[in-house]
Amino acid sequence: MYPTLKGFSQQLIPVNGIKINAVTGGKGPPILLLHGWPETWWEWHHVMPRLAEHFSVVAIDLRGAGFSDCPLDGYDKATMASDAHEVMRSLGHDRYAVCGHDIGGMVALPQAALFRDSVTHLAVLDVPLPGWSGWEETIAKLWHFSFHMSRDVPERMIHGREYDYISAFMAERFYDHGSFDTADIDIFAKAMALPGRTRGGMEWYRTLAADHAAALEYKKRPIEIPVLALGGEQRFGPRMVPMLREFANDVSGGSIPRCGHYVADERPDEVAAALIEFITAK
Repeated sequence: MYPTLKGFSQQLIPVNGIKINAVTGGKGPPILLLHGWPETWWEWHHVMPRLAEHFSVVAIDLRGAGFSDCPLDGYDKATMASDAHEVMRSLGHDRYAVCGHDIGGMVALPQAALFRDSVTHLAVLDVPLPGWSGWEETIAKLWHFSFHMSRDVPERMIHGREYDYISAFMAERFYDHGSFDTADIDIFAKAMALPGRTRGGMEWYRTLAADHAAALEYKKRPIEIPVLALGGEQRFGPRMVPMLREFANDVSGGSIPRCGHYVADERPDEVAAALIEFITAK
């Protein structure tokens, strides 16, 4: 399903009673990359070689996606953060940076809040976060949240139409359509068509009420590590810094010009450069 990415290897790592697919490569301080929906670790394949010149890069398929297991439960973001943390520990990385996009950003935030002795830097890319003061108002305007939260309906409607759904979904959220290789749509569609993966992705949304309640508790103890809040100018970019300042004290970042939601796909050079500067400077 995944093409070979030169300099990187894949392995299944047992954590929390399941197996998580991890792709690793590079040398230096460790950084963990967490993808969003409807993607997999392949979301980062343009960014990873650039980061590998400076860091030990780890990109995983989240629980319920790609080649990782799809259990019946455990899709709250704290449990998914624990999955990711245990992967890093299994790889020998006791302290590491974490970067999450979309749903991966919703995982990265509790990872930094819950594993404060381990996470050195937090980067969150283009996502409304549970716990944010604008959370309810924002998700009420995003049709796919209520659709994906519905029990059984999205699985039945998307089954056999994974390519059509993903291509339409992502096209709606791109600014520069010429920057994206449509062959990647096929990779993500084939990943979603694997048994249980459509349901796994929907479960990420079905836990969001609990995730919001948990995140309100995180806010009571602000995150002290450096935080990069970055997004597409045409999507959540203008709101990322003020959003993260509700959770953390040391926040920088802003918008990537001429970019939509899928920042690592549309603007991999800018994303890689921002992460390198952020982690090496602080």
